[in-house]
Amino acid sequence: MQALHEEHASALWSFALHLTSGDRARAEDVVQETLLRAWRNPRVLDQSTGSARSWLFTVARRIAIDDWRSASSRSEVVTDAPPELPVTDGTERAVQGWVVAEALVELSLRHREVLLLCFFQGCSVADAAAKLGVAEGTVKSRTHYALRALRLVLEERGVTQ
Repeated sequence: MQALHEEHASALWSFALHLTSGDRARAEDVVQETLLRAWRNPRVLDQSTGSARSWLFTVARRIAIDDWRSASSRSEVVTDAPPELPVTDGTERAVQGWVVAEALVELSLRHREVLLLCFFQGCSVADAAAKLGVAEGTVKSRTHYALRALRLVLEERGVTQ
């Protein structure tokens, strides 16, 4: 490992510095990670199988590319003013209400009734079952299928979660 370092470290350092656009700290990280991977891969240390330098340069290049692609290398933009805060005037909520109301119209009467009772009027399963004159299990089943049907109608309209 020491012979590998003595023979290739200078060239590897220059290459890494070029890859990182002159950022010395990132170049040091690239060289360190490259040499660590060489230490973990004993085939690199065996010079008879091929050039260790080409392997080192390829690994350094891939490390630099991965570092560049990773979200951790993205620098934050510092500003003196915070970004605009969203206005909460109720418009979005009103539009969502209209979309759901229009979607409910497309459901069957039984599905619409159970959703109105359980979700919009706040009835319990037992109360909804009593008002509809059906068993509690039927209310649960209808609620399940009604929500699935409502989700499909909303998806057809382009509304996603």
